Amino acid sequence: MTNRIYLKKFSAYTDFSDYYLLVSNEQVMAMVTERGLSMEEATADFETILKKNEKYPDFGRFKIYDSATHQFIGLGKMDLNDNEADEAELGYLVLPEYWGKGYGTEIAEHLMALAESTPFLHKITAIIDPSNAGSRKILINLGFVSEQVAEMDGLPGEILGKKIKG
Repeated sequence: MTNRIYLKKFSAYTDFSDYYLLVSNEQVMAMVTERGLSMEEATADFETILKKNEKYPDFGRFKIYDSATHQFIGLGKMDLNDNEADEAELGYLVLPEYWGKGYGTEIAEHLMALAESTPFLHKITAIIDPSNAGSRKILINLGFVSEQVAEMDGLPGEILGKKIKG
């Protein structure tokens, strides 16, 4: 694993500007919601993120920084599944100027190391837009397999999964 990135949990309202920079970006959100989030949507989502991050100290949504420049480059998530105690969901969003430089792979590897070191987790899932070839390649290279392609909340979606123990 590389030291090119480091993660810090979103933990305060002062982190909102980085979050909003990411989720309001049309390019970033094209494969997620097909549009950038409004200030109101982002504010509501961020409040939920802060509550979840407080509830689960080792899991949740993380700010991703470049280790050399300390620039914010994106978001990583390892959210525990509220319905399945041994599952979590991996996800990441990266600002466009960092695309194609290996950051998505590094974020996913870092978060998978967290999951694999957690004794109670046995499966990790990821949900992507089926046309997102870059994310699909990262996940397949990490051992994920496609489990379902279906419409999710009115948008195209693909669930990929990986068993990590048991």
